[in-house]
Amino acid sequence: MRIGQLARRSGVSVRALRYYEEQRLLESARTPGGQRDYADEALERVQLIQDLFAAGLSSRTVVELLPCVSTGVATPAMLDQLIIERDRIAARIQDLTRAKTKLGHVIENVTAANVPQD
Repeated sequence: MRIGQLARRSGVSVRALRYYEEQRLLESARTPGGQRDYADEALERVQLIQDLFAAGLSSRTVVELLPCVSTGVATPAMLDQLIIERDRIAARIQDLTRAKTKLGHVIENVTAANVPQD
């Protein structure tokens, strides 16, 4: 698929897709006319990249870990890094869940305080 189609299907800008290629996060073939041509698997890869970025991983870390996704094989160091990142994300989820719960209590208190008295 061409870059515009991948951008539309993934919800990622063309500029971001070019950046992903520049950072070696994503690969494309080139047509005889020089246009980028992505395999169908590129959509899933872009979605994974977006998820990892949203989870706070840097592009450098993602580049280091993506070979594990492609091959299903990891060096001991890569496996350690995968575990570290997973545990960091789990801790962040706990922090966000705690914040969500606290905001829920604030909303309940504010709502109760704003109920009209008869």
